[in-house]
Amino acid sequence: MGNCDIGVVGLAVMGENLILNMESKGFTVACYNRTTSKVDDFVNGRGAGKKIVGTHSIEAFCQALARPRKAMLMIKAGQPVDDFIDKLLPYLEEGDIIIDGGNSFFGDTMRRAGYVEEKGLLYIGTGVSGGEEGALHGPSIMPGGSPAAWPHVKPIFQAIAAKVKGAGPGGEDVPCCDWIGPNGAGHYVKMVHNGIEYADMQMICEAYFLMDRLLDMSPAEMSDVFREWNRGELDSYLIEITADIMGTEDEETGRPLVDLILDTAGQKGTGKWTSQSALDLGAPAQTIAEAVFARFMSALKAERAAAAEVLRGPAAARTGNGDAAALKGLVEEIRQALYASKICAYAQGFQLLSAASQEHGWDLDLGGIALMWREGCIIRAQFLERITAAFAEERGLANLLLAPYFRRSVERCQAAWRRVVGTAVARGVPVPAFGSALAYYDGYRTARLPANLIQAQRDYFGAHTYERVDHPRGEFFHTNWTGEGGDTSSTTYNA
Repeated sequence: MGNCDIGVVGLAVMGENLILNMESKGFTVACYNRTTSKVDDFVNGRGAGKKIVGTHSIEAFCQALARPRKAMLMIKAGQPVDDFIDKLLPYLEEGDIIIDGGNSFFGDTMRRAGYVEEKGLLYIGTGVSGGEEGALHGPSIMPGGSPAAWPHVKPIFQAIAAKVKGAGPGGEDVPCCDWIGPNGAGHYVKMVHNGIEYADMQMICEAYFLMDRLLDMSPAEMSDVFREWNRGELDSYLIEITADIMGTEDEETGRPLVDLILDTAGQKGTGKWTSQSALDLGAPAQTIAEAVFARFMSALKAERAAAAEVLRGPAAARTGNGDAAALKGLVEEIRQALYASKICAYAQGFQLLSAASQEHGWDLDLGGIALMWREGCIIRAQFLERITAAFAEERGLANLLLAPYFRRSVERCQAAWRRVVGTAVARGVPVPAFGSALAYYDGYRTARLPANLIQAQRDYFGAHTYERVDHPRGEFFHTNWTGEGGDTSSTTYNA
């Protein structure tokens, strides 16, 4: 029996950095990689002189672990995770713990948790956010799975996680890691985190595009703007790095590096999964979905270049006419539009978390999740403190837009928000995230939407029935609209 507190399989950047983080907090860590030369390179390189045990086989890896063994997979999501679980099982015993720290689909995690538990072992699927820097210095960690596993990994995970300074009831620091819930809950929360991240990034890009297309601002000027925004209510990691990006020049040409990067954005699927889950649960998350579609649109580079030669729209005429005061005013309106849109995107994400919690019986602590996202993760932002407070004040809060702080914020920003979206539409500048966030806000605040006509149409062509405003909910009616359809109705509907 070994003496390693935990073991990590997979020595890519995230795996290596998590190991170094764990070791720096006093834990002894075993490591294994399918390409065993990477084990030697790591142990003799970045891990030299540290309490890190390199192994060259799955058997040796498992033998190096103290019981209950804790084996953490930091490998590519999908089939490789299933393959490694089956490779580990012969060398593990009842009560040992397998941890998947990759970006796995939550449905796969639910299946794997059941499979591993049937073997008498415990399983954790955990989101780890913060990129390579976070992995090394303190990520946000979102574990879910077998509840009996949590006490065994809690000291390690909370030691290596980022900390929110002074957020505890006694003013103590609070780790950005706590138990999320059973089976796939941890990976679901990480998935929604990434969906919000997609929206956040797209909205920042739209602010950049508006400043470029309408105000003719240089990246250096925009860098100053983003840096200023980061000192206010938009204070966040993504705004911070955007300021850095805008201020970076290409070493070879001296030109702004952002201008030389091809406008095609990649993805790994978590934003798509978030949008698919929203459709499955009937939760409106259109801004997250639009951010995913925007990446799909960006991938059509050759088609867009060809279409730009033949498809005409309004001229994106410059605004401000060189007037410094007018320019400053327009930049401020874009900032307000970005903030209001951001609030709506987070409202959609937390609304989706609430729907999933009810669907799967997870009893998610939404305020606690917001606290876990305050440091370490990619979407860390000042206003997550406000989200934590909103759910603390009203645990059953239906939507962030109804919390007093966020309601007042959107009311304060919405006039500028509407002008920005209207100007973008009039000038032909695409702002799918800003526009969909505004449509979400207007839809949510509208007591009577035109869906009554949709339901009438459905009943007309398919006898799908409808409810009436002058009868109690749950009573369904059918009209023989043509006089030829009879009284037989189809099924009722899900509203």
